[in-house]
Amino acid sequence: MQNPQHQSEVAIAAFYAFFRLADPSALAGLVREEAARRDVYGTILLAKEGVNGTIAGEAQAVRHLLAFLGDQSGCGPLDVKWASAPHSPFRRMKVAVRREIVSLGVAGIDPARQTGIYVDPKDWNALIADPATIAIDTRNAYEVDLGTFKGAMDPKTECFRSFPGWLKANHETLRNRPLAMFCTGGIRCEKATALALAEGLGPVYHLKGGILSYLEHVPPAESQWTGECFVFDHRVTVDHALQPGTFSVCKACRRPLTDADRRSPYFIDGVSCAACHATKTPAQKARYAERHKQMSLAEIRAAREA
Repeated sequence: MQNPQHQSEVAIAAFYAFFRLADPSALAGLVREEAARRDVYGTILLAKEGVNGTIAGEAQAVRHLLAFLGDQSGCGPLDVKWASAPHSPFRRMKVAVRREIVSLGVAGIDPARQTGIYVDPKDWNALIADPATIAIDTRNAYEVDLGTFKGAMDPKTECFRSFPGWLKANHETLRNRPLAMFCTGGIRCEKATALALAEGLGPVYHLKGGILSYLEHVPPAESQWTGECFVFDHRVTVDHALQPGTFSVCKACRRPLTDADRRSPYFIDGVSCAACHATKTPAQKARYAERHKQMSLAEIRAAREA
């Protein structure tokens, strides 16, 4: 685990944990109060199955909030992936109670009770090199298009809630084969392994810490990863050195954009891109345009104050 190294920069912490949380609503109130005291911003999702979030602020304040969350929830120390930025990518703190911390839409799936076998990044290459193993990318199709592991199966799903349908449709292909599932940071593939086991598949494995942990710990010369990895923060994508990649993002639909995408007549910064322009109403586009204007003004003010 890497910690933020420059005290002048904003620390960004991404984390999740599957565990039994008795009263998410009560915990949400406590976390909101603590975050306000610490000037920490971002999003934390709480559900009876656990916690999932990304937060940002002064490094020590972020560590305090993470420790508070671990203590109050009863899950103990959280496994955190750290990043940093010159300015906070968040402008408010959202602590929300949900039915699931990552939405799969299948009742009875409980990763706290049953999940696949963790595989450390250093052991991942050997697992997916086995001809018997089927490596499965559990991410959305647009993420897979930017980069994935060599030889991995792409379910071509538009969202994670589509994954159960794909798994059922391919049950016979996957049956009695070792399955190696992976995702960006570990949360989706961990829940996907719980689903696979509930469907009678197995043995099932998942990459501990996800793709980001693999890129951090496996040298490029030994890597089986190709392309860039989409991340859900200001960097958009990262390369093998975990440095910002070559893509920007559509602020309306959050899809990654190449330079060619930005030259499309349907691309309006902050409003739409070729992938989403036809799905957005005039009212939505007007709202996005106003939001983009206000965010741009806020960035200008922040730069002047820095």
